[in-house]
Amino acid sequence: MKNTICLLLLLALAVGCRQDPQPVTQTEGTTENLVMADPTGQGMSDERLDRIDSMLHRAIAGDQIPGAVALVARNGKIVLHKAYGLANVRDSLPFRPDGIFRIASQTKAITATAVMMLWEEGRFRLDDPIADYIPEFADTGVLDTFREADSSFTTTPLETPITIRHLLTHTSGIGYGMIDGDPRFRKAYAKAGIVDAFTARPVTLAENIPKLARMPLHHEPGEGWTYSEGLDVLGYFVELVSGKPFDAFLKERIFDPLGMADTWFYLPEDRAERLVPVQYWDPDDGDWRPFTTAVFDIDYPKQGARTYFAGGAGLSSTAIDYAAFLQMYLNGGEYNGQRLLSRTTIETMMANQIGDLWSGGPKDYGLAFAIVNPDGVAQGGEGGIGTFDWGGYFNTQYFADPGEQLIGILMKQTQGAGKDETGWKFRQMVFAAIDD
Repeated sequence: MKNTICLLLLLALAVGCRQDPQPVTQTEGTTENLVMADPTGQGMSDERLDRIDSMLHRAIAGDQIPGAVALVARNGKIVLHKAYGLANVRDSLPFRPDGIFRIASQTKAITATAVMMLWEEGRFRLDDPIADYIPEFADTGVLDTFREADSSFTTTPLETPITIRHLLTHTSGIGYGMIDGDPRFRKAYAKAGIVDAFTARPVTLAENIPKLARMPLHHEPGEGWTYSEGLDVLGYFVELVSGKPFDAFLKERIFDPLGMADTWFYLPEDRAERLVPVQYWDPDDGDWRPFTTAVFDIDYPKQGARTYFAGGAGLSSTAIDYAAFLQMYLNGGEYNGQRLLSRTTIETMMANQIGDLWSGGPKDYGLAFAIVNPDGVAQGGEGGIGTFDWGGYFNTQYFADPGEQLIGILMKQTQGAGKDETGWKFRQMVFAAIDD
């Protein structure tokens, strides 16, 4: 049943169970580049940005989401940054603009950035076999037979070795454990005790990744696109090449230079209370409830052993921190006087790396980014050619359009929100708010 507060709001305001948008406040880690600015001065329509407010209010009223944090930036200036709804419906706690979210697969773009920073130093070539650095991958093979009775399997030897490029582009054939589309891989990974993404257990990359190398592949490297744990492998690769723990490398080389003080694998104690709970829609109660699962500890960012740095899914962050990261890309690799990548490197990362494996679709795939192509422009609502994007398992999304110098970030924290349409609506409406 809806609680009394929600019913009163619904009757009085006709906007459902929500809180009014909270004003953005600058927090530690916000750099001088990304500051609030008048939307009209950045070629954005106030009236059309207000439509996004209305859309999110309606979505909350219709129980599509319990709430969200939205951020829009243009030309390096923030034109919208607001919090909506309840981060914890059970306790009537509102979202706040500096809420920290489990960004899951949005981690992949950051890991790819770390890899390419080392590539710029001449440490390796993209088509080097990963077995040159992690020898266990020399014996990896493609799945041949699988025995349901005990989840044992046999493999056939590879004709093509897995390369760093394959890992960046999800063309290695590696699977994805608990979210794999093939139940045989889910069973094989579970039997082997592979950590797929998040854990509070005392596991390290040095323990998990060699075990992953013993798992079968879906296909020969380069012959298909299979969403994978390739970026987790590359987190370990960064450790080996740099000689530093992966979390320390990211902090020193990416987060500190960009002022991303709220982005961590495991949150410091003074930030833990800002971690947004994951909620799910409970049809029995007709309301949002805290999400739990037996598969992993949902509070992994703030408790447990704090030893596993999952390059494919382990980070937590804020909307403003992630905006700084994306703005660095829109600036050609530089932000706030700090250069992380060369413009030419970014051009390589944003080039189609998978040929026609997504043939006929609205997007190509680069080095850990989906990239809008001419078909996507014609489809509408996706952005201009070269707009890059991805999202996360706990319902977070981002996109950035280099041509329009436009960033959109929508942070939610839900599971099982099957009727949520805010992602595509937000993106479509952000581009429709351009007014220059």
